[in-house]
Amino acid sequence: MTRRGLSIWLDAADPPGSPLIGDVHADVVVIGAGFTGLWTAIELTDRDRSLEVVVLESETVAHGASGRNGGFIDASLTHGLHNGLAHFPDEIDELIRLGNDNLAAIFAFVREHGIDADLLSVGETAVATEPWQVEELAEAVEVFERAGERVQLLDADQMRKRVDSPTYLAGLHRPDSAGTVDPGALARGLARVARERGVVIHERSAVTSLVRDGGVLVRTAQGSVRAEQAVLATNAYSHRVLPRVGRWFVPVYDYVLATAPLTADQLGRIGWEGREGLADSANQFHYYRLTPDDRILWGGYDAIYRFGSRVDPACDHRRATYDLLARNFRRTFPQLDDVPFERWWGGPIATTTRFTVTFGEELGGRVVWALGYTGLGVAASRFAAQVLGDKLLDPSSRRLDLRLASTKPFPFPPEPLRWAGVQLTRRAIAAADRREGRRGPWLSTLDRFGIGFDS
Repeated sequence: MTRRGLSIWLDAADPPGSPLIGDVHADVVVIGAGFTGLWTAIELTDRDRSLEVVVLESETVAHGASGRNGGFIDASLTHGLHNGLAHFPDEIDELIRLGNDNLAAIFAFVREHGIDADLLSVGETAVATEPWQVEELAEAVEVFERAGERVQLLDADQMRKRVDSPTYLAGLHRPDSAGTVDPGALARGLARVARERGVVIHERSAVTSLVRDGGVLVRTAQGSVRAEQAVLATNAYSHRVLPRVGRWFVPVYDYVLATAPLTADQLGRIGWEGREGLADSANQFHYYRLTPDDRILWGGYDAIYRFGSRVDPACDHRRATYDLLARNFRRTFPQLDDVPFERWWGGPIATTTRFTVTFGEELGGRVVWALGYTGLGVAASRFAAQVLGDKLLDPSSRRLDLRLASTKPFPFPPEPLRWAGVQLTRRAIAAADRREGRRGPWLSTLDRFGIGFDS
């Protein structure tokens, strides 16, 4: 793969650590060195510094979604307020409080440990590019304010003064509960802190089997870890390790473009002085932001599912999606027609039917797992680590009583129904955007049962 096919967040990646060679023992083995796995290792050692924790990573730290996402960070634990209200209305106040506390704790952790991850509290703005989206943003103001969040509704002129695009008709700015981050740098910082606490991280150590053997026995190509308990933190790759968890999610490929760094003149054409994250308000939506070196990162819109829940490096790039993303970018920012794209990449995320992280246990409770952030997991992964820590060390914790932690979403059907359902839903979502947001009978039926598909 050429440099251009790698996430910009992985440019500064450390050389791969040593693989697992030989047989070792641990109290807890964590499978996956992304955000969920690293936060969990830190959470466990926070609670008991005497614990021996080993992390196994099939590739390198942050190789999966943790190092390939857009670099947005949001307080929501429920894939947004509206989704939280739809699925957890009786708990939403508590989930909002927990989400805000969690985001504040991440900022504090980064400061305390000197992690240079360009973590900025710059807010986020949803933009309307169609009249029906303007109405939805206006209606959302009361919902956010009722939940205690400060928001600002912007008309077309106000929005274009913040960021200038001829497609913008309105905007809804959330200044307090979201920001941006270099996710690769954050993951590398978490790995450093974990190692400083005595956590052993083995990279290039793909798990070949996970079985119960008194505790658990985890094998790799060159060694094994025998532990009392295990944490599966591999998100969209989880069914490769434990096939039975595959019923709870589908792996969806998301793709990203990044421009060359903008000059001062090019930046001046669009403004964007607040550097907040942006997303349009269609069902098929783009997310975009400025990177620390003033590239525009532009992704989303075209969620791709492969038959059989396939995840494979061969799927990490898709020219048709890159071309589609480029056309939509040029339509949004025609004044940047002289700005080339220099980078492009993709990778799988895990989505559940209610779009939120889901928890479970396997092998008689010896293995606990979390997966399914649906693209909004940078902050929520730390909360997931707390839940996993509770499952292992504090089963009486009140966190485990939350429906978010104690219940599962509607499972996806097996193939070929899974493939057919996803494709039908994708077509229905695109049709809803063409019909001014009106959700047809298929989407309305899914809504009634609390089932969805998103990226």
